[in-house]
Amino acid sequence: MTGRILALSGGIGGAKLALGLAQVVPHADLTIAANPGDDFEHLGLTICPDLDTLTYTLSGLSDTERGWGRQGETWNFMAALGELGGDTWFNLGDRDLALHAERTRRLRAGETLSHVTAALCGRLGIGPSIVPATDQPVRTVVETPDGPLPFQHYFVRLRCEPRVTGFRFDGAAAARPSPALAEALADPGLAAVVICPSNPFISIDPILAIPGVAEALSAVKAPVVAVSPVVGGAAVKGPTAKMLAELGFEVSASAVARHYRSRIRLDGYLLDEADAGLAAELEAEGLTVAVAQTVMTDLETKAAVARALLKMIVI
Repeated sequence: MTGRILALSGGIGGAKLALGLAQVVPHADLTIAANPGDDFEHLGLTICPDLDTLTYTLSGLSDTERGWGRQGETWNFMAALGELGGDTWFNLGDRDLALHAERTRRLRAGETLSHVTAALCGRLGIGPSIVPATDQPVRTVVETPDGPLPFQHYFVRLRCEPRVTGFRFDGAAAARPSPALAEALADPGLAAVVICPSNPFISIDPILAIPGVAEALSAVKAPVVAVSPVVGGAAVKGPTAKMLAELGFEVSASAVARHYRSRIRLDGYLLDEADAGLAAELEAEGLTVAVAQTVMTDLETKAAVARALLKMIVI
């Protein structure tokens, strides 16, 4: 396959596939646009969790045992902060703090998030382009019966316990695609757009809420394909299944595909082997469907999923 691959990604699940794609796609041809909706200001710092997960994963610095953050982490800052009565509900490791502090310093000096991200990824030796979906703030707000919650308060502080009734993406209407995302979407050499196996509501929808992105995805000549984040009626990671149920959707890989198709043109869908029985119904709805083992546990399985996806694209 020749041509650029554009991947839309959330955090942990998306980063796994991004790393797999980096094993089989020339680095110069791979652009990964990160969800902005998880970003927030905390302790005076600009925190970008999904950008950071992608950065640590593709640089080989991620803590694979914990599943997030940087390997070899220590927690002296958080311990000292707690002693002073500070806000400790969101853990920031000592090594991780360096990235947030440097990002915040450069943003306050007037650099864009795109420029800062490119510089940091360059320092860490990352080959593929990891880019923010936008340089403007877009913040996910979770609607609940007791009122709206900033995303990280819902996700981390309250451990996803409140019932979800909807979402809004503050700032999205005034945002615009980052230069790298806009360039990739307009590239005549674009070979495919990949929607990584990420939560559709809180990882992909914030990207689609940026004006012009959904329209561009429906207009691109390249195929738009997605990997299901739901396997056998359960989420591989995170609250996807819980959110589907609370919002009145069937908890299935099919429901995720239909949600995407309500927002954009979706041409292909990669199902896990556990959901092979759903292929016929989705094909009857006009999707190209492939089936593979999609649970990614090591570098080999990540690359295998990427190869299965690329094989589907060129069929």
